[in-house]
Amino acid sequence: MRTRRISTATSIAVLFSSVVLIGGAADPAVADSSKVIAAASVGDIVADGVHKRVFISDPTGGKVVVADYSGTVIAKINSLPGVTGLELSADSGTLYAAVPGSDAIVAIDTAALGVSARYATGAGTDPMFPALAGGKLWFGYGTVGAGHIGSLDLSGAEPVVALEQDTNGAWSGAPTLASTPGAPDLLAAGIQTQSPTELAVYDVASGAAVQTASTRTDGGNMRDLALSPDGTQLVVASGAPYSHQAYRTSDLAPSIAYASDAYPNAIDIAPDGTVAAGIDGWYEPDVYIYKQGSTTKPVRTYDFPNTGNSSGADTLDPSGLAWAPDTSRLFAVTVNSEGVRSLRVLTDPVKYRTTVTVSAPAKATRAKKLTVTGKVKADGAFPSGAKATVTRTDIESPKGKALAAVKLKSDGSFSFGDTPPAGGTVTYKVSYAGDATHSASSGSDKVAVSRAATSLTLNRNKAVYSYGADVSFTAHLGTTYKNRTVELWVDPYGKDKPKKLVKTAKVNSKGNLSTTVDMTRDTTVTAVFKGDGRYASRTVTSTAYARVKVSTSVSKQYRTAKIGSRSYAYFHKKTNPVFATKMSYYKNRKFRLAMEVYYQGRWYDAGSQYFKLGTSGKTNVTLTGTHETGYRMRIRASYVDGSSGDIVNTTTHGAWKYFIFTK
Repeated sequence: MRTRRISTATSIAVLFSSVVLIGGAADPAVADSSKVIAAASVGDIVADGVHKRVFISDPTGGKVVVADYSGTVIAKINSLPGVTGLELSADSGTLYAAVPGSDAIVAIDTAALGVSARYATGAGTDPMFPALAGGKLWFGYGTVGAGHIGSLDLSGAEPVVALEQDTNGAWSGAPTLASTPGAPDLLAAGIQTQSPTELAVYDVASGAAVQTASTRTDGGNMRDLALSPDGTQLVVASGAPYSHQAYRTSDLAPSIAYASDAYPNAIDIAPDGTVAAGIDGWYEPDVYIYKQGSTTKPVRTYDFPNTGNSSGADTLDPSGLAWAPDTSRLFAVTVNSEGVRSLRVLTDPVKYRTTVTVSAPAKATRAKKLTVTGKVKADGAFPSGAKATVTRTDIESPKGKALAAVKLKSDGSFSFGDTPPAGGTVTYKVSYAGDATHSASSGSDKVAVSRAATSLTLNRNKAVYSYGADVSFTAHLGTTYKNRTVELWVDPYGKDKPKKLVKTAKVNSKGNLSTTVDMTRDTTVTAVFKGDGRYASRTVTSTAYARVKVSTSVSKQYRTAKIGSRSYAYFHKKTNPVFATKMSYYKNRKFRLAMEVYYQGRWYDAGSQYFKLGTSGKTNVTLTGTHETGYRMRIRASYVDGSSGDIVNTTTHGAWKYFIFTK
């Protein structure tokens, strides 16, 4: 309960003047999926088709990140300082990782996802790039100006490490190595970031790396290299020129170039020969897919979106591409302007991208025939007799209803007619399932199909009720087709009581549905009919208003007596009356005390003031000052909607309390 004071002197001063109230007034170019990985850098990426896992080395973080085929990280293999190159065994049972910070090659069990063995390569060797060929694991190692090729032979009872196996002298750094099962005795090598780029190929059948060809290319800043499955081509990703150059492994003479853009930084070749060529580019496609030997036009391209704060898109990490062995997916590691890396899973990368466009009329009349047209587009020709499936979704078939399949014309276009049985939003979806050379795709368009209007009413609008009255709101629904269900929502004023669904039911035989509301606040009731196949949806509202409970009592009078028909509280002029107001509580609520004085046969406004309501719903106000005798006075408490600190009730005035001062 709160206690406040006001002055009679102030009241009398404004006896014949206006009153000032005191108080408040109150293509698809994006990858098919993308997931963030916790990697500070990327050294290499390998896909394991047996266990359906992807391995990514993080040299800066000293770990290998393991993800499943959906791109979700499932494990991290730590304590591998500087881990860079990765090589998967033929049976996918072991992943070999070069760990220069430990001067070792580490074997990782791909099933258990743990280190199964460590093979020391010698102090200061810094091995970086392993490759399996000729029955051995070869690796590039060394420092600037003193790079070599070494080997690890695991065929005997004990592992045997041999260094300086390249017979033609030192490289300018640890060479990057590449091999392929289709040419088991072939090993290719090049130096990352070197300009101009030096390349070499070796025959390792004898157990030593015998160089068979070498060249200094016209490109520079090499970032990645890969051998074709048959070993006849070595494809290089170098910062320049702006294409992925292929060299014959027989003599390392340039052969063909896979067109890309600035700046090539990744290359991987699938077991069937499909080439994935990647670049470091903000504003161009990031990955180009080519059939082996076909350089005129890529099968498809991928352009990664921007996930950072820069104006450019995410970029491909160097050496950040890896094929799933069955070519069902291409994995790519990208990085944004804030250094956040993502593993992107690109599905159907060897198939032409297919798009489906559907065009239906914007509006139509229910039960009358309409025509839908469209086109299935792709770079490669569709097989003869190709068809697309058609599904119609509407209010009566929310899960979709299959219509007759539509045959594609030679240019991929199609047309079909349909008579929509239901009104509202009708969606026609056309899907092409894909084939050996085309990816699956679908498209849709929507039609606004006409429906008849129905009536929906709700009583009690603008009615005013006493605080706490139980009021029945009744919705009445007119003619409909199948749906006779109505929702009733109740929304009391005030943010602390949100709108709530209180009833969902079929109307009775008279079309009525009711709910009872305890009117402690102004309340909006909403009735919703969601429509059916022939009648449109409808929503109506009704807002009713609730008064507050308010009363004022007087104390400290020396007697109570009537003047005319009114009871007055009598006070000695030296006594300060106390007026206790009780009101329905609401947070931060105020009430207004208004006082009037009777003079020459009329009541005159003597001022008013707002007081904060106590949390108990009660506040005492004491009238202080010099009290003038002989004047009849009255006072009342009011809740004023909007001025009493809230708007949850309608304006409510309490009863007048009459009093007079005597000597």
